[in-house]
Amino acid sequence: MPEGHALHRLARRQSRLFGRQRVRVSSPQGRFSDEAALLDGLVFRRAEAWGKHLVHFYDDGDPRRDPRRMVHIHLGIYGFFTESPVPMDPPTGQVRLRIVGDADGTDLRGPNTCELITPEGLNDLVARLGPDPLRGDADPAAGWERLHRSRRPVGSLLMDQKVIAGVGNIYRAEVLFRNGIDPLRPGTTITRDEYDAMWNDLVELMPIGVRRGTIHVVRPEDDHGAPAYAADRPRTYVYRRTGEACRRCGGPIAGRELEGRNLFWCPACQH
Repeated sequence: MPEGHALHRLARRQSRLFGRQRVRVSSPQGRFSDEAALLDGLVFRRAEAWGKHLVHFYDDGDPRRDPRRMVHIHLGIYGFFTESPVPMDPPTGQVRLRIVGDADGTDLRGPNTCELITPEGLNDLVARLGPDPLRGDADPAAGWERLHRSRRPVGSLLMDQKVIAGVGNIYRAEVLFRNGIDPLRPGTTITRDEYDAMWNDLVELMPIGVRRGTIHVVRPEDDHGAPAYAADRPRTYVYRRTGEACRRCGGPIAGRELEGRNLFWCPACQH
C-alpha cells in the first residue's frame, strides 16, 4: 500500500495535470457510472491528500451556484493510476474511473474506495485520522494524545492511521531506528520528547519522498555498506534487512511479525 508521501505526490501531479480544466469523467468498468455522470463536464479544481486518502474537488466553474463535488479515493493494496496523453486509447481492464483533460488523461484501477463524499463526510474522515506530517494544518498533539494513552507497541501505533496519518511500514521502521526507540515498547512509555522527535523526523523526511518519489532515510554519514533491498530503492537502515549488519553498530538486524505486518529493527541501537 502506498505511504502518505506517494499520495501527496499524486495529488500535486493531478492538480497540475487537470487543475482548472473542464474534464470528461467516466467509469468504463461501470461500478462508478452514476457518480461519474454527475462529474462529467465539471471543472477539476484540485486534488488533496490526507494521509493515505486522496480527494478530488470539482465544481461547475460558477461559485455562485453549484455546490462542490468531491471524490474520495483510497488505493488500498491493489489500486493505482495510469496516465496517457489525449487522445487516450480505449480502456483495458477494470477501469473504475477515467478522467480526461485538455492534454492528459488518467485511469484508476483496483481501489479500495472510489466514492462521492459530502463536505460533512470529508470532515468525518479527517476527524478519524491522526495528524498528517505533510499537511501544514496538522496538529501533532492529537497524535500524542492517542499514542501515549495506549499500551500497544509503539511500532504498531505508528502504523495506526488514527495516530499519525500516512505512515507505512518503511517510515515506521526507519523513524524508530533513527530515534533509537525499541518498536516493542508500549505507547505509554514513550515520552513527549521522544514523540516530538519522531514527529519532527517525519516532517523532515516525508517531503523528501514527495519531491523525489522515493523514500530517503539514511543520513550521509551512514550511507555505506550493503546495497539497497531492491535495485530501484535507496538504502534503508533496517527495513527488509533482517540478518544483515546494522549500518551503525554492525550487529544483526532483527525481524518479526507484529500485528500482521513485518517489523525490522536493530536490538543494539534501539532499546
